[in-house]
Amino acid sequence: MTDQRWWQQTTIYQVYPRSFQDSDGDGIGDLRGVIDRLDYLVDLGVGALWLSPIFSSPQRDFGYDITDYVRLATEYGDDATVRELIDEAHARGLKVIFDLVLNHTSDEHPWFVESRASRDNLKADWYLWRDGRRGPLTWLTGRRRPPNNWRATLDLTTAWQWCEERGQYYLASFLPFQPDLNWRNPDVKAAMFDAARYWLAAGVDGFRLDVFGWIMKDPSFRSNPFRPSFGGGDIVRLWRRDFTENTPDNVALAKELRAVCREFEGAGNGAEGAAGEGGAVGAERVLVGEVFGSPDEVRAYLGDDDGLTLTFAFDFLEYKYSARYFRELIASYEEHFAAPMLAAYVLENHDRSRTVDRVGGDERKARLLATMLLTLRGVPTIYQGQEIGMRNTYLPLKGALDPLGRTFLPWMPEWISKRLGERINRDEVRTPMQWDGSVNAGFSAPDATPWLPLNGDAGERNVAAQAQDADSMLALYRTLLHLRRARPALRAGSLTLLDAPGELIAYERRDDQREGASGDAVLVVLNLGNADATFGAASVGGGELLVGTAAGVTLADGVVTLPAHAAAVVQLA
Repeated sequence: MTDQRWWQQTTIYQVYPRSFQDSDGDGIGDLRGVIDRLDYLVDLGVGALWLSPIFSSPQRDFGYDITDYVRLATEYGDDATVRELIDEAHARGLKVIFDLVLNHTSDEHPWFVESRASRDNLKADWYLWRDGRRGPLTWLTGRRRPPNNWRATLDLTTAWQWCEERGQYYLASFLPFQPDLNWRNPDVKAAMFDAARYWLAAGVDGFRLDVFGWIMKDPSFRSNPFRPSFGGGDIVRLWRRDFTENTPDNVALAKELRAVCREFEGAGNGAEGAAGEGGAVGAERVLVGEVFGSPDEVRAYLGDDDGLTLTFAFDFLEYKYSARYFRELIASYEEHFAAPMLAAYVLENHDRSRTVDRVGGDERKARLLATMLLTLRGVPTIYQGQEIGMRNTYLPLKGALDPLGRTFLPWMPEWISKRLGERINRDEVRTPMQWDGSVNAGFSAPDATPWLPLNGDAGERNVAAQAQDADSMLALYRTLLHLRRARPALRAGSLTLLDAPGELIAYERRDDQREGASGDAVLVVLNLGNADATFGAASVGGGELLVGTAAGVTLADGVVTLPAHAAAVVQLA
């Protein structure tokens, strides 16, 4: 086998630009601030930078409601700044991935403003419009019922929004001000592909694709079948999404978009010759899909290396903290994403709870999960602040800036939120990055007012403080990230689950199958139990303990000893 491609060996760091670094004192993070912090990312040891949306937007959903795909939101910078960011990142060996929202635009986008004006204008068919169905009160009100039973965010409301100008409904699968584009219109597809080409030509190394599984709906607009279910990221789901999610046409669209990316392969992207990614170079562009579904449904998007490059492993966002759960999950991903395919593993993002809060505030568990994330065979994704153990910041739903919490759930009692395992207010995981112990935690000038309040622990839990502590969460992430880059077994090797008793998980990573490989081998042991545990194997003899997440992790006479909720990484002889 030949050496892997750059994206198979990288680690992705997600930046939420609004909350990363404010360079001009307006309380809002910006691209100049990201440029100023690039050296931090290099020192941390990540290989790719994913920027949440930075395009022109009224910011009602903070960038996921776009009004122009090739112009920047003015609060973040201008065209010159974004191109400088791309160049500066590449000069440091970092790849750059943009967040691309293909399913919908803002209702303030000029395309939609024109489309809603009449049924016969040039963009009348750029969005999904349908006549309503007659209902019992149609004779009185003149308004018809929604065209079918398709549901919007969290399945709480219809996805259809009434438009008086056209006397029709338009589809908005997420929020009412985010109308879905009609991708069956060839002009829409051409315009969106051209937007992707614009940024690929600018040197972007690929895209994270927002809610990619929803783009191509059933062309006949058939109602989804009724089948109640619970969990899986929803409060309750009454209908399957057979005709709105993961349709065959959507899988085909992944291949079309990959073909657009391949138009730019071989073109210089400013990163050739960089020292990053274990020496892997090249101009291959990646597509990382936000896709939900069964392993088979998600795997289908990768095709035969002609679809999406990666899909997120969202099962790791909604986990049960137990050895059995993770052991079975790892085995499932190894089966469905067998080499050379990979999954993008993720414990946190801008929509879901922080890891430390999800495990009840127990940092031992968060450290163990970090070790698992960065030693699995896949592409780890780290959300800004995860590396210092940032916490959720309690913010009342009634005052939420997040339109999801403000629009749908301000009435939700606290006890329901607790039963769900996390609160439905995304503001709480988007608070500013905590850089130091100064006023505003180094995110913004001391006299500025950050767009969201900082967590109350920012004075103690910050990058500057943890950089001085060899036992901090930041030190652990940095150690694991650099170890991953240095060890071929972790960067590119196979994974074999080992038999382990009780609440232990053990697996070996080996790099002895590739051409010119050194035979590098690493053992990872995770103790998810409440008591000390030991693990021994013939291969451990003569090994070296590389990482222990807690005091008391030892290796002696071929036996690894771990306290409760501790992990070990061992270099095998």
